Amino acid sequence: MRAELAEEVRLSPGRRAWTVGVMCTAVGLVIAMVTIVNAALPALAADTGASQAEQTWIVDVYTLVLAALVLPAGALGDRRGRRGVLVAGLVVFAAGCAAPVFLGTSTWLVVARAVTGLGAAMIMPATLSIINASFPPERRGRAIGIWAAVAGVGGLGGLVLAGVLLEHFSWHSVFLGPAVLSVLLVAASLTVPTSRDRRPQAFDVVGGVLGALAIGAVVFGILRVADLGWGSGVVLGSIAAGLVLAGLFVAYELRCAAPLLNVRLFGNAAFAAGSISVTVQFTAAFGMFFALAQYLQLVQGYSALKSGLALWPVAVSLFPLSLASAPLVRRFGLRAVTCVGLAVIVVGMVLIGALDAGSGYGELAIAVCVLGAGIGVTAPAATSAILDNVPPAQYGVASAVNDATREVGAALGIALVGSVLSAGYTDSVRTATAALAPAARDAAEGSLAGALTVAGQSGPAGGALAASARDAFTHGMAVSMGALAAVLVVGVLAVAVLRPR
Repeated sequence: MRAELAEEVRLSPGRRAWTVGVMCTAVGLVIAMVTIVNAALPALAADTGASQAEQTWIVDVYTLVLAALVLPAGALGDRRGRRGVLVAGLVVFAAGCAAPVFLGTSTWLVVARAVTGLGAAMIMPATLSIINASFPPERRGRAIGIWAAVAGVGGLGGLVLAGVLLEHFSWHSVFLGPAVLSVLLVAASLTVPTSRDRRPQAFDVVGGVLGALAIGAVVFGILRVADLGWGSGVVLGSIAAGLVLAGLFVAYELRCAAPLLNVRLFGNAAFAAGSISVTVQFTAAFGMFFALAQYLQLVQGYSALKSGLALWPVAVSLFPLSLASAPLVRRFGLRAVTCVGLAVIVVGMVLIGALDAGSGYGELAIAVCVLGAGIGVTAPAATSAILDNVPPAQYGVASAVNDATREVGAALGIALVGSVLSAGYTDSVRTATAALAPAARDAAEGSLAGALTVAGQSGPAGGALAASARDAFTHGMAVSMGALAAVLVVGVLAVAVLRPR
């Protein structure tokens, strides 16, 4: 252990609260930018002429760059100072967000989103490591709980913010608004404490490159599933290449005198269990949000803003239980709290899968409250398990591990739900589309949105097609929620076998 090598940060209660507030605002903004562009995509595409492939990259390149670079960015903060990396990241983030306002072509939008992802990779690990270094161990639980709760609902906040902005302004506003907030956060971040390894070693360039390529290849493969399917050579090749690179990364880090990441940490049962828990939680959460966003708008007929607001009951249970997570772990142990929390998320998945076209809002609210309860209990516990098992000099890297597992889990959840839901929908709707002309049949079987368009052009007969398509979608959603539940069950079993204390 090298705890003596990290700076001690002693703060008054008021300054600690301010630090938590600034850091949570920053991480909430980073998570929100994962989803905020989705709402603006139709107007953006119509204005810029972006192709479907370019639209996909405008959305996905942010996640890809963030996931790939978060680990070296966290290590850089440990060595050079976490506040400095945070401020630099916010400047880069603001520049990336502001660029689309002035550079409106689809190619420049992709570049701008990549730059924004670079800034996000610098921001995320710095926020958590600064919080962790600012509190003594006995007072960290509540602060980490708040951070984890904000990170958990940040994507939902992005949908709501985008809905509000797009009701009053053009699509440029979903970039300009975050850019302005980033500039304000730069000023606020200069007032928070900094910390770093007092005896920093040389930056592990080889480890940083191998780690970035490994995570980037895996995430790239997962992100391409929606377009190409799980059997695609590009998908399988990218994931396989990522796993090979990950093996090379591990082999190199085990022999490196000053590794970017001490991979032996995964031999610690609590650290490994926390990483697994974060991954499966975000697989479930982002997969669920992906399905419910379509369910609320296409099945229930909600607007983009109303659908975002409809999901906010998740916070009713998530926030208070996030604050209670640390005391629960002290009382019952990490393994019990994690297994029970993940099991509660499974129940939430089952309840969401039971929704159909005739379900009322109360059923949805109960389902997302149950889901929020499970995430609220497990997310802070998992994050603490990762951070509490590294020396203070490595808080940035540990925070980056926490962030990388979140991004991989989020990409996996969207890809899994997208592919399973699409297959279930297509298989179920074919009976209703058999009599349609080939072009109309292809459109109706391709997506619920396509089926509703065809139904709207089919006169009185379109009502039956629309009803059948909505039923087919809810069938596919039920199957996809079952797939997420299975992933969570595997996570429960893994944590139980690891037996973390």
